Amino acid sequence: MRDRFILDGIAEEAEIKNGDFVLEIGPGLGTLTSSLLRYAGDTGEVLSIEFDENLAKKLPAQFPGKNLTVQNADFLDFDLSKLPKKYKVAANVPYYITSKIIEKLLTSDNKPSVAALLVQKEVAERICAKPGDLSILAIASQIYANAELGQIVEREFFTPPPKVDSQVVILKAREQNLIEKFNLENNCQVSEKEFFRIVKAGFAAKRKKISKSLSANLAISKEKSAEILEACEISPDLRAQDLKINDWLKISKLFFNR
Repeated sequence: MRDRFILDGIAEEAEIKNGDFVLEIGPGLGTLTSSLLRYAGDTGEVLSIEFDENLAKKLPAQFPGKNLTVQNADFLDFDLSKLPKKYKVAANVPYYITSKIIEKLLTSDNKPSVAALLVQKEVAERICAKPGDLSILAIASQIYANAELGQIVEREFFTPPPKVDSQVVILKAREQNLIEKFNLENNCQVSEKEFFRIVKAGFAAKRKKISKSLSANLAISKEKSAEILEACEISPDLRAQDLKINDWLKISKLFFNR
């Protein structure tokens, strides 16, 4: 993809400005890299992580004199703790590892302040979904970040064109994730592991009503499941995708007696 308007738009959606430290994942031929360097300015810096050794070797020569560092590495093995605080991320993300990249960024102790990721349009919509259409991916993303939809990039802008359109998803890290916030407000100690155990149990059979899903996948009686939901003021006839994130937190608190 070489459309300058779209590439500059990604840099703007990542809120990159002069002096910023920018992490780029998978620069490829450097088309997005060019925009990131311009927006970061003379006092900023771009670190590009490229898995392909040949591409990683060629990229620096395209931008002589610029504050660009290219590292030949697998991003999933990269140590984010080495980066300065409040760094920003921009990337055209390979579809097949989108969820792994998002998980790594958002669960790191050193999260980016903003990440603008060009992903499959359907995935962007799933990440930003509201109750009624929620998924584990949406919950796992929104627990740690505010998620917004950015520009749509139609498949024709890519060479060769993929079978689907793409869209930017903008993730802005929360100062305090929603589990921590819930614990503070309710004087409890629900862990991330406990929370996601409950969420995964609820989504294990999405077509089932939440009461049956929890009973079947948490090895509790139907009566106990109904009791927990009633205490949380959640209808047992809802399905997993209908619940709000706060509903899952309330269920976790009661189930683990936190």
